[in-house]
Amino acid sequence: MATTLLFGVAAVNTGNNLLFLIVSAMLGFMAVSGVLGWLNIRGLSVSVRLPDELYAGMKTLVSIRIENRKRLLPSFLITAAVSGSPVSFILLDPGKPQTGSLLLAFDRRGMHTLQPALISSPFPVNFFVRFTVAPVSGSFPVFPAPRASTTALQGGKPDSGPARSSSAKGYEGDLAKISDYRGGEPLKLIHWRLSAKHEELKVKEMTATADQPVVLELDLITGSSLDERLSYCTYLVNRLVKAGRPVGLKLGDRLIAPGSTRSHRLKLLGELAVYGKN
Repeated sequence: MATTLLFGVAAVNTGNNLLFLIVSAMLGFMAVSGVLGWLNIRGLSVSVRLPDELYAGMKTLVSIRIENRKRLLPSFLITAAVSGSPVSFILLDPGKPQTGSLLLAFDRRGMHTLQPALISSPFPVNFFVRFTVAPVSGSFPVFPAPRASTTALQGGKPDSGPARSSSAKGYEGDLAKISDYRGGEPLKLIHWRLSAKHEELKVKEMTATADQPVVLELDLITGSSLDERLSYCTYLVNRLVKAGRPVGLKLGDRLIAPGSTRSHRLKLLGELAVYGKN
């Protein structure tokens, strides 16, 4: 562009027809390249496919799909940037979508929406880099970053496997010891043979099994801040469900019944993501 202006000034000052022809040709070339560059980035649509598990501060591989919706013209040297992370495509034929991958990270938990994708291209001759935007729809939750917790749980360690006994008291595990009846114990735990030999009833104390349901109460999880306690709770939810234990959640006065499916785990994590944001 600077060269064109220089020739234009020289042509005006000298009145040389050859310089005028050169300037005209250069301006025509710039105009044609501008139109081609404008057409090159038109008619492009972008969609982003996010994984169903996103954690605050952790990079995640995201798929980006771009499609050239023009009927005839292909698009060349296209770069699509989502949240500042770019992915490039050399050639986009009409009606033939292509997919690329990029790494995204979100710095805080809660509901997020993506900004419109920024599409750019230096085509055709890299005089200018032209830009346009393409909307990216949809909102999604970002879960708290999991942090290892040493919070004691009824029924054993978080990663205890199904049907394994723990040191906590229960009703279905292994026999731990014989003790005096204190009232309230189920009748099935009374050791009738030993009770017949003593003046007091004797009961069997059983260990809890690791597949007993667990309800995590956020207010009882220790931590210096709400986000820290939410991170500990996220860790416990993932570890417990992975071990096959039904997990519930108590957030203030709200109680979510225990479950052990993947969809239930994602539901719990989603509740932790938005807790305190409303």
